Amino acid sequence: MPFRLSNAPNTFMRLMNHVMQEFIGHFVVVYFDDILVYNKTLEEHVEHLGRRVFEIMRREKLYGNMKKCRICQDKVVFLGFVISQQGVEVDEEKVKAIQEWSTSITVSKVRSFHGLASFYRRFVKNFGTILALLTEYMKKGIEFKWSE
Repeated sequence: MPFRLSNAPNTFMRLMNHVMQEFIGHFVVVYFDDILVYNKTLEEHVEHLGRRVFEIMRREKLYGNMKKCRICQDKVVFLGFVISQQGVEVDEEKVKAIQEWSTSITVSKVRSFHGLASFYRRFVKNFGTILALLTEYMKKGIEFKWSE
């Protein structure tokens, strides 16, 4: 499907959600043009991927881009998270981007930083308290001053 078309990603995602409906939430996640198949064991993975997902794709005449395929991975970066047997973790590249963010103090830049940092709020204890001053600064009429 040519993704230059304005509704192509939405159409593809709706199609994949329909086609993979019975597997979503059990061992499949679909997000735009990505299909993630996850399992606890290699045996389950082979069964689910080979006998179920590929079979449905074959039946529906859907094709994967082999250049994008990563099969039987121990760890995968998906939607800004690292997913492995250890669970869901932060992507170190995203953390690096947060750490290296410029200290510009325009409200627009603070909002952008707040949005980026908020992506990982579930991994940071007391996140709301830590970012309270930035949240306050984003309100109208508040002047920001760097403390020494």
